[in-house]
Amino acid sequence: MLKFVKNYMDSMDGIEVYPIISLLIFFGFFVVLFLWVFTAKKEYIESVSNLPLELDNQNQSEL
Repeated sequence: MLKFVKNYMDSMDGIEVYPIISLLIFFGFFVVLFLWVFTAKKEYIESVSNLPLELDNQNQSEL
C-alpha cells in the first residue's frame, strides 16, 4: 500500500512544496502560541485556571 502511494506521489509535479508548507504552518502556530503565553496577563491566567474549581463549587451549592 505504501509503495503505491509513494509511486503515485512521485508522479505529481510540485508535490515537494507541501511538506515545506506543513512545516511552516506547524512552526508558525507554535511560535504564536509561545508568544501568547509569555505576553498573557497573569490575572487572566489565574482566572482561567480557577474556572474548573469555581464551576465545581457552583455545582455542589446547587445540589
